[in-house]
Amino acid sequence: MLQRLVDRHPEVPADQLVAQMVPPPMFDEVSFASYIPDPAEPSQAAAVRTAADFADQVNRIFKGNNKKGLFGKKKTAQGAGLYLDGGFGVGKTHLLASIFHSAPAPKSFGTFGELTNLVGALGFVNAVERLSANSLLCIDEFELDDPGDTTMVSRLLTELSAAGVSIAATSNTLPSQLGEGRFAAQDFLREIKKLGSIFNPVRVDGPDYRHRDLPPAPEPTSSDELVERATATAGATLDNFDDLLKHLSTLHPSKYGALINGISSVYIDGVHTVFDQAVALRIVVLADRLYDAGIPVTVSGAKLDEIFSTEMLDGGYRKKYLRAISRLLALSRFEAAV
Repeated sequence: MLQRLVDRHPEVPADQLVAQMVPPPMFDEVSFASYIPDPAEPSQAAAVRTAADFADQVNRIFKGNNKKGLFGKKKTAQGAGLYLDGGFGVGKTHLLASIFHSAPAPKSFGTFGELTNLVGALGFVNAVERLSANSLLCIDEFELDDPGDTTMVSRLLTELSAAGVSIAATSNTLPSQLGEGRFAAQDFLREIKKLGSIFNPVRVDGPDYRHRDLPPAPEPTSSDELVERATATAGATLDNFDDLLKHLSTLHPSKYGALINGISSVYIDGVHTVFDQAVALRIVVLADRLYDAGIPVTVSGAKLDEIFSTEMLDGGYRKKYLRAISRLLALSRFEAAV
């Protein structure tokens, strides 16, 4: 009998949120050596060298902070900061995961959304206490969507850095430009400058590797074919698009990873363009979790690159939506090749 995501109601205890902050499975074995720089993009080779040097710095700081001086524990050295800025699919997450693998435990790796979810689940003080023992905190896809998140993350990173935790992040926007064009409040701008001072920004240029030399996204299948293919795929789920969107609204985004745990492939019937911002942002989180887990996606209805309306793609969350499209297309191509 076919499984449905809408029948799953995962529970994730708050104390497991820190333990599960590790790189996605597809980045379990990556290293600086396995990153292949594009010869046409010299910034990539330079970024690999800088990231490797940063990893060495993380180790030195952590080792130094855990040494006791002649008269007891010496003053804690501030953590280092590295910010990898670049477009979609240029290998920033590969480099971030390589930094993570090179650092001593304890350490944490998560997306910006996962970090804010962690703080929401544990509470600010508890989150600081749990993360302050880290040698490193890696934040993938650093984004600022509202002043509240900005203030909270700024406080969190400032306290962790002072506690000796080094911080590495990736984004598609330089730290000094995060939130640009969306918020004009003076408090917000002040927090942005504070965040920018934590990081040493490094640019990683190049085309999206997920789409290099690849054909356009596969055409959606018919509903009948979708059911047939889902039925023939062990461990797959088959859901109606609207039913799935409704189910996502009942789950905290921190549970989306558990929602798809153990699934081999996801089949979605009746995909159409979404016009509601809240619904679209849930799709973004689900797309991130599917991509992290490397789960193929096949749909009927509209093409995956038509899932967000033109108005949304022209709005303040444009980069989120473009990233989600990029990742969904990669997953749909993967399924087509299987």
